[in-house]
Amino acid sequence: MGSKKRLTFVALFIFFCFSGLIAKFYKIQIIEGEKWTAKANNQHYFFVNEPFFRGHFFSNTLLNRRHPEKPQSFVIDVKKFHLHIDPSSIPALHRDSIADYLITHLHLTIEEEMDFKSHFHQKSRNRKLAMWLDKETKDSVMEWWLTFAREHKVPRNTLFFVSDYQRSYPFGKLLGQVLHTIQNKKDEITGQGIPTGGLESQFDHYLKGKPGKRRLMRSPRNSFEMGEVISQPENGADIYLTINHNLQEIAEDELAKGVKQARAKSGTAVMMDPRTGEILSLAQYPFFNPPDYKRYFNDKELIQETKVKAITDANEPGSIMKPVTLAIAMVANEVLKKRGEMALFNPDDKMPTSDSHFPGRSKPLKDTHFHQFLNMDMALQKSSNIYMARLNEKIIARLGTDFYRSCLVNIFGIGKKTGIELPSETTGVLPVPGTKHPNGTLKWSVSTPYLMAIGHNIQVSSLQLLRIYAVFANGGYLVQPTLVQKIEKTHIDGTKEILLDNRQKERINTFPKVLNKDIVQRVVRAMKFVTKKGGSAPLADVKGYTEAGKTGTAEKVINGAYSQKHYCSSFVGFAPVKNAAFVLVVTIDEPEYGYLQGVGMQHHGGRCAAPVFREIARRSLEYLGVTPDDPHGYPVADPRYDSKKADWIAETEDLKEMYDKWNKQ
Repeated sequence: MGSKKRLTFVALFIFFCFSGLIAKFYKIQIIEGEKWTAKANNQHYFFVNEPFFRGHFFSNTLLNRRHPEKPQSFVIDVKKFHLHIDPSSIPALHRDSIADYLITHLHLTIEEEMDFKSHFHQKSRNRKLAMWLDKETKDSVMEWWLTFAREHKVPRNTLFFVSDYQRSYPFGKLLGQVLHTIQNKKDEITGQGIPTGGLESQFDHYLKGKPGKRRLMRSPRNSFEMGEVISQPENGADIYLTINHNLQEIAEDELAKGVKQARAKSGTAVMMDPRTGEILSLAQYPFFNPPDYKRYFNDKELIQETKVKAITDANEPGSIMKPVTLAIAMVANEVLKKRGEMALFNPDDKMPTSDSHFPGRSKPLKDTHFHQFLNMDMALQKSSNIYMARLNEKIIARLGTDFYRSCLVNIFGIGKKTGIELPSETTGVLPVPGTKHPNGTLKWSVSTPYLMAIGHNIQVSSLQLLRIYAVFANGGYLVQPTLVQKIEKTHIDGTKEILLDNRQKERINTFPKVLNKDIVQRVVRAMKFVTKKGGSAPLADVKGYTEAGKTGTAEKVINGAYSQKHYCSSFVGFAPVKNAAFVLVVTIDEPEYGYLQGVGMQHHGGRCAAPVFREIARRSLEYLGVTPDDPHGYPVADPRYDSKKADWIAETEDLKEMYDKWNKQ
């Protein structure tokens, strides 16, 4: 019996032990299966993000009327590689020799060596040694490494590469301030790029993709490069811009020449389709090269060149405001006519302009030359301050301050952002009656309207100026500027989805009609005299084409006072006059001050900004394939010249004859 009991006890003991093992096995394999599988996988596998393409920026290649071009990218992603090591798998004996080879091969500086070598002594399974290596460098390192690993019996997966995509710029610095870039170091967790500004920042939520996952095995026999992709990456959406790369290159080229010739501080040039609001080019000099962003952001002076000054900076426009004053005076005529009252003025009648004194001003206003009488065409041609101030005096006296200010805001959008798709846009400065400066003086005094009539006591950005003149170029509509034609997303399955579409007619149909056709045509008629003989900007005359525009030369405020030697000089206009291909503004900031014998004041807008307008316009019209609408409008010595057929020659001569009759008796 004793043997039987012992046998039974042993059998039961074995049964219970086996049952315990079964229970434990069930717990490990079934209940806690995922936990232990993950732990085992962590010992043999690890995961890296499978990179995605950040959305690209494309040029508007459909502008050329002769032939559309193939798609052109302003920004693309290029495959690069990051070098990693598994320090725990490197025998201490070989750490220095591996590090020394890589330091030499990667051309590291002495300052970088110490930090580089420190990675080899970390208690880690994954350390990043170098970033953004090209395929040639990667292949060269791997060729050396596989031989080294085999000879010294080091697991070959101790050193490995992880692929990634780096921003690349096929056109170099072109459109740099508008595009910007992303930082070299991406977010470690999400793999997302970190924008430095510009469109990269504004549309980051569209440009972002979603990284996939790749599982890699820690084994000498399995290459990390053969890892399994367990989830596919999702690329970001592509943005098709309104800007054309050829027009942008033309603008940047001519602007750089103009700024250098004027010995100026900087300059901007912006071109827009006056009917759609599409920005066709947006140039700024000095340039900003996106890949070199660190150098710019680490320099207090250079960082200013990373802004899009055409939208962030506002200056007094000077005489560029004078067509606005004329238009508002003509609107006032219509209002008074509806009331059954006498008109404010007649554009063709002569107005006395010898008296330069105005209420609220201790100093008289001045014109560059004395004029006894002027009409509207002469006043704009000669850029008369007194004529414009007299008109505003009449407007305020008859219709009041609120009427005048509401016209500035509601007709021309002054004092409001344009809504362009870029960060940090300024509203400009439009004084509000009744408000005061910090020193207690009124922002809107008795004399303010007279100064605003000639572009002082008011500040606008280059883009706001462009929109103002688009009203004259398109027949009276206040457009909404845009940099984007469409945003398109390509899904993993290859299907495409339009996320944003600005090409629809519905968008254009929302633009309000702010001026009637008669007023627009009458103001444009006066603007055409500006670029002809006797006007303030004959250097803006685009040979072979008609154009209309206006100069501006405004003193800058330096240390709280107007400077007599620092100016912001501009020209804004459009061509051809009928069915304008574009409206273009050129601004030269702080051109060299001075007078040149036989040339005139070289810092004036008609001298430094107008020629830049002419050259950008000429080259752009040729590129766009626009047929010359003034085929006889060339210099007298040119065989194509014909005084009887050239545009606006007869009108200019008639105006001169009338001016002489009124002022040279």
